[in-house]
Amino acid sequence: MSAGYTAPRFLDAGDSALVVEFGAEVSREINERVLALAAALERAPPKGMVELVPTYRSLMIHYDLMAIGRDDLAEAVARLLDAAAPVTATPTTWEIPCCYDPAMGEDLPHLADLLRMPVEKLVSLHHGAEYRIYMYGFAPGFCMLGGQPPELNVSRRLEPRPPAPENLIKTAAGLTEISTFSMPTGWWILGRTPVRMFALARTPQFFAKVGDLVRFRPIGRDEFAALDARAAAGEIIAREIAAREITA
Repeated sequence: MSAGYTAPRFLDAGDSALVVEFGAEVSREINERVLALAAALERAPPKGMVELVPTYRSLMIHYDLMAIGRDDLAEAVARLLDAAAPVTATPTTWEIPCCYDPAMGEDLPHLADLLRMPVEKLVSLHHGAEYRIYMYGFAPGFCMLGGQPPELNVSRRLEPRPPAPENLIKTAAGLTEISTFSMPTGWWILGRTPVRMFALARTPQFFAKVGDLVRFRPIGRDEFAALDARAAAGEIIAREIAAREITA
């Protein structure tokens, strides 16, 4: 165990969900503990378990309260915690095209002023990093990423903006998000991707798993339009990066 290890807390979420909270920060170590418990529960699901929802730092366990009581579920989970080995499978690395053109990254000039750097450097820092998918949340396919360079850390907007387009690349509080639907947002818009992280009519509806890695590839508006048409037709245009490319 690392020096920063803390025993998880068991919290109730209504009368049919139990939250196992592993910490209070966004970190790979904590997220790996979340995924390890999720994997252990999937291998040996307790009676009455309905669904697992992993987040940055916790695991929500939905259960059928007519099949198992809260205390019995907590006891079953506690037994699994000691045996929950870290997930050792090599994550898939996905290349996600992103158009950082000012027409699609409307907040870039303002963010560059806030961060006191040229727009070109801001964009270079953002797409030069490797990100980890920590969770899906807020709405189907909303992909929450950690690993953003600390130089780009900025607070949320003071006021949410009106509904923005779908499939945006946004940032706030040191994190990056890939959105899927048009709605108001308090995050800063960096660019837009033609990739659909979630598509109801597509198989699979989600192609990237929690724990996978993401790298952004800058594209222009013409390539965006071409890829967007393919994605609208149901194609998964995110590219799986081979291990040899990552180490090259």
